[in-house]
Amino acid sequence: MKRVNYLYKTWALFFVAFCILSCSYEIEDIEKVEERLELEASSADITLDEEHLADNILTFTWVEARPQSDDHLVSYTTKLDVVGNNFGSSTAIMNYEDEGVYSRSFTSEQLQNWANEKWGVPTNRSFTVEFRITAQWGGGATFEAPEVRTVRVNVQPIRTVVFDADKVFLDGTAVTGMSRVEMSKTVENENQYAYLLDLEAGELQIPVEFDGATNYISPADGNDNLQDGVPVSVKMRETPASWKIETPGQYRVVVNMQKATVTIYSPAQALIPKSVVWNSGNGEITTEVTDLWMHGAINGWGTPIKMDCTVSLADPQVLVYTGGRTGKAKFIVYGGSDNDKNLAYAFCSPLTSAGLRQDITLTLGKLADISGGSSGEHRNSYITIPAGTNFLVLDLRNMTIIAEKR
Repeated sequence: MKRVNYLYKTWALFFVAFCILSCSYEIEDIEKVEERLELEASSADITLDEEHLADNILTFTWVEARPQSDDHLVSYTTKLDVVGNNFGSSTAIMNYEDEGVYSRSFTSEQLQNWANEKWGVPTNRSFTVEFRITAQWGGGATFEAPEVRTVRVNVQPIRTVVFDADKVFLDGTAVTGMSRVEMSKTVENENQYAYLLDLEAGELQIPVEFDGATNYISPADGNDNLQDGVPVSVKMRETPASWKIETPGQYRVVVNMQKATVTIYSPAQALIPKSVVWNSGNGEITTEVTDLWMHGAINGWGTPIKMDCTVSLADPQVLVYTGGRTGKAKFIVYGGSDNDKNLAYAFCSPLTSAGLRQDITLTLGKLADISGGSSGEHRNSYITIPAGTNFLVLDLRNMTIIAEKR
């Protein structure tokens, strides 16, 4: 019996040793790939240049990857994004680089706009971008592993002047039959004020009260003529300043303290709610969109839920939902019978490049695109509102959506 046990132990040790030697042999037999791709940024820290917006502020250069046989064709793909987005399909700036090109540059204007509009970086907050290049090979008889390099760059944005205010008013000879009118903050942006009112021909002033003092918003270029529907850069001054109102009627005034702009819309440039056309069970319907209904897994695929949206004072095509429901939904224009819930025009996820349905999931604080239509592909494309969302803004003019937790 002792001899048998000894033999078992001997064979076990021999088997382990054989495995180790075999593994060692296989590892040594694998040809090590010598990667040659190198990537560097023109600087590790940059400050965007307001005076030279169109000039390149940041350049990435790379050294080509390892050579291969003529049967293998190499291609380079680059992506730029804010750290934390993980080069997501809705946030990454992707480029397929031409053959023989070994650099990619970006301007201050591009980086500032992407930070504000695509990446959702808060105003005046510094951020870090990451740039990735991937070299991969096609063709040839063997698979070649791609080479990937990533670098990061810290970015100081262009500083935006944010005016402080306790109250903002509309005043002047154009505001007749009443005392000065206090403007309201818009629900979607606490740094933006708006008001819709009837004006007479005359002068329109915008006084601002802050810490007990009154100052006046003035066109930065000193031009007091109305730039109808165009955002005008403004500054603050101690003495009254005015805009000329020549045509009586209903005007919408929007003051963005964050961007330091004023936009005045005359009756000729009046903003109106979005209207959509769709086919119900009883024929074609045109609906003016002042509210929306949620439909999907968010309500168990049952009767659509009225959202009771707040319409923005700054733009009637901006709808704000604060009901707090989260989950998978589309947003339908619903004003008919229960049978219309599967036919109504829907605001939903963007369709694929082939025009087919797809679903997306929102990320808190990140702007995303939406699409709209009454086709089956639109009505079967859904948006998932993430947990924690209590503030949802649908901009039907620019076809965007953002979910926030406030």
